[in-house]
Amino acid sequence: MMSLNHTSFLNNSGFCGSCKKSLLFSRLQRSPVSHVRIAAALGSSSNKGTGDRNVSFSVEAAVKNMAAVELVDSESAVAGGVKDVYGEDTATEDQLVTPWAVSIASGYSLLRDPHHNKGLAFSEKERDSHYLRGLLPPTVVPQDLQVKKMMHNIRQYQVPLQKYMAMMDLQEMNERLFYKLLIENVEELLPVVYTPTVGEACQKYGSIFRRPQGLFISLKEKGKILEVLKNWPERNIQVIVVTDGERILGLGDLGCQCLPVTIDVGTNNEKLLKDEFYIGLRQKRATGQEYAELLHEFMSAVKQIYGEKVLVQFEDFANHNAFDLLAKYGTTHLVFNDDIQGTASVVLAGLIAAQKLVGGTLADHRFLFLGAGEAGTGIAELIALEMSKQTNVPVDDARKNIWLVDSKGLIVSSRKESLQHFKKPWAHEHEPIRDLVDAVKAIKPTVLIGTSGVGKTFTKEVVEAMASLNEKPIILALSNPTSQSECTAEEAYTWSQGRAIFASGSPFRPVEYEGKVFVPGQANNAYIFPGFGLGLIMSGAIRVHDDMLLAASEALAAQVTQENFNKGLLYPPFANIRKISAHIAADVAAKAYELG
Repeated sequence: MMSLNHTSFLNNSGFCGSCKKSLLFSRLQRSPVSHVRIAAALGSSSNKGTGDRNVSFSVEAAVKNMAAVELVDSESAVAGGVKDVYGEDTATEDQLVTPWAVSIASGYSLLRDPHHNKGLAFSEKERDSHYLRGLLPPTVVPQDLQVKKMMHNIRQYQVPLQKYMAMMDLQEMNERLFYKLLIENVEELLPVVYTPTVGEACQKYGSIFRRPQGLFISLKEKGKILEVLKNWPERNIQVIVVTDGERILGLGDLGCQCLPVTIDVGTNNEKLLKDEFYIGLRQKRATGQEYAELLHEFMSAVKQIYGEKVLVQFEDFANHNAFDLLAKYGTTHLVFNDDIQGTASVVLAGLIAAQKLVGGTLADHRFLFLGAGEAGTGIAELIALEMSKQTNVPVDDARKNIWLVDSKGLIVSSRKESLQHFKKPWAHEHEPIRDLVDAVKAIKPTVLIGTSGVGKTFTKEVVEAMASLNEKPIILALSNPTSQSECTAEEAYTWSQGRAIFASGSPFRPVEYEGKVFVPGQANNAYIFPGFGLGLIMSGAIRVHDDMLLAASEALAAQVTQENFNKGLLYPPFANIRKISAHIAADVAAKAYELG
């Protein structure tokens, strides 16, 4: 999950190798008088931790400015008899005085500022400049050596949740080291800070809670949300990730136990309500008008304080709210639902890439989904849009190649009156079928996609049926976390006799079958949302369009190499995520300009 913090978004998503100015100006622009810190000038988040790294202005200059400000009469000013709050009257062409008073984060306080602390990586010169002498051991440790040490320490933990907690502790102490560690070891650490371990962290968040990292907006703040947003220390916000915690991964209602921006309307999870360590509202979930009014106040306040171009990413809302919120605010705000649109985009990319392994086009395939919620219907719709684009057929005709199975069986026309609105486009003419294996035998799909949130539902019988129908069956078991995956990579390859083209939502280790090693791909939303968000920000878009999602999918699919295909991969290695995100961002921005 991403932080509301603007600087964290830039670093976490891999967009900004040198965010010195972003760090500096996002802080200075929002700070009240005497609360600005200039420690952002200590260096970039990606440097090796030595030297001044072209500081924007020196401490000495800042002290001079501060002294100049203090000399101004407190009640009047040179130009106009009004109190010179910002010290503008002391400015000259040679020495500008910025429109804020300056104080300096140094010494003891600097070492406890996670945004700017570098620990033992502070150089000798920096230790003198920032009053750190005696507050650190005498040795200077380059950041590369810090990374080596931290990775050694993290690898000592056997329990993934302990690794997660160690990473969070590091983020709270030394943010630049946290991001460098993550960037350089992304394939190893992503399963720790993201799925599957983050699911367990959310489940146990009340027990492991140490200090707040995100923003909590509960029913208690109704009528005051604008004030709550103003309490956040940053003003230059470009992306907000928000959840109400009702449907976290495949784990259900986790209430207030997730980040980064939580709308706490209560929880229906009885276990949490009885948990003495639970940190959220102890009441049943608000619904109806009370819920809608709180969300509307939040969305209005976000637009009022951060402007038209702030991207709001909806995360882990339950079906009954997710579709309504996307429809309601998609026409008035820059909004993106990761579960509906992000998942759809990454899965479509895998399917586009898979055509190089099986031949033909998407229109040549028949798709069967297990699961008809946000993810299932979102993926299905984007596939239909891409098929329509490729073949120039109406979207309604493209939908006829796509079938969905929900908890009551195959979605067919005879069930249409009882279906939720988002399932109705997928109700085709067919006799009712209850079981998945019977649906596979009747529909004869070439692609089987699991978004059910229920583990072990792609049974041996189901996979064998797919293998009997297809030389290279495409099987995507997308539910998270690992325990909820419809099948494992080993099961898919073994039961299909090594012929399946497989990808999953959670990571699986390589599988050896009859002397051949298969590397399962991971249809991870983190392939899409960082680059997609950056593309929207770069282009200055104010609305999300389906064509932008298609552009993101095509950009991701284009980065799968023949070497990747030879290993059975449908996605490029995640070690290249910064480059991947940059390509996606460029294509999304280009599409935004093309759309006007």
